[in-house]
Amino acid sequence: MISFLSKYFGKRKSIKLLTKKKLKLLEDLIHAKVSNPQIFVEAFTHRSAIDHDKFKESNERLEFLGDALLGFIIGEALFTAFPEEDEGFLTKIRSNFVNKSALYDCARRINLLQFIFVGAELNTGIPNGFKTILADGVEALLGAIYIDCGMEKTKQFIRQFIIEPNLKLGMHLIDANFKSQVLEYTQAARIESPKYIVAGESGPEHDREFTVQLKIGGKIWGEGKGKSKKSAEQEAAKHALQAIPEENQKYLHKLDLN
Repeated sequence: MISFLSKYFGKRKSIKLLTKKKLKLLEDLIHAKVSNPQIFVEAFTHRSAIDHDKFKESNERLEFLGDALLGFIIGEALFTAFPEEDEGFLTKIRSNFVNKSALYDCARRINLLQFIFVGAELNTGIPNGFKTILADGVEALLGAIYIDCGMEKTKQFIRQFIIEPNLKLGMHLIDANFKSQVLEYTQAARIESPKYIVAGESGPEHDREFTVQLKIGGKIWGEGKGKSKKSAEQEAAKHALQAIPEENQKYLHKLDLN
């Protein structure tokens, strides 16, 4: 498969846009010799740059490949690291390792910005959505590493810059879906399921703010505000978790700060 992909990408005209200095930085980063710089040029090319004569392909196809590799490698690593945990736990933890925030953190960790090629309109500053560009760039880079250097180097990169840093941060213990945590708690504690009630709306039509109350057994456990009902519900659930008796925290996948 790798040889087929290498042949496919190798058909394209080589573009020498990686300076010797940048190429050396890249090779030090991935701990491998780059055989086909063109694959990495493509991995670093945002679609806003492809109108330029030097750029023919964006990184979207490599991003697709990298996303698949990331899910598989993270899944395999978690399956091995947590042999006693069930599918639900592993699914939640994987999402903490592969979401856009985690990938953006990885991009910052490796200073991916120094490699990314974007259009002139994006070079003038860092617009909204630039985090997404960098997060997608990480996935595209994974695709390029796999094609040019193989699976083991891809795994090595993911272990070094995604798995190990997130394990140290305790990301494998965090469940950011507060509504899910509250529901898990009520089911484990065998009490009434939570109900979310819109208690108020304010602001103009284009900038509404919702107030939502979370009730369990007729009692208000938490209240939250947000620009959407869903975000207000999550905020209410977050506050409700803080009201759960300490001895019942065993029912929740929460970060252990000790």
